[in-house]
Amino acid sequence: MNRNKRIFITVFIAFLLVVILITIDMARRTTAPWNKRKQLERALPGGALPGQSGRDTNAVIDGTAIDTTGLDTVNTK
Repeated sequence: MNRNKRIFITVFIAFLLVVILITIDMARRTTAPWNKRKQLERALPGGALPGQSGRDTNAVIDGTAIDTTGLDTVNTK
């Protein structure tokens, strides 16, 4: 095996490992579409949205109905 081929294989394996690691990292940080409801239930224990009385147990939790503007601001004291 000549020197150029050895360098090419080494660089190729290093590149492949970096791509695999980036893919795994992206997959861990992403929520699958079928798990969106589970993620919302973890964020809002009890499944009740703010302002709901809790009487309607058949209500569908919608993540777009949550007001998160207060959570996005930085508290600068």
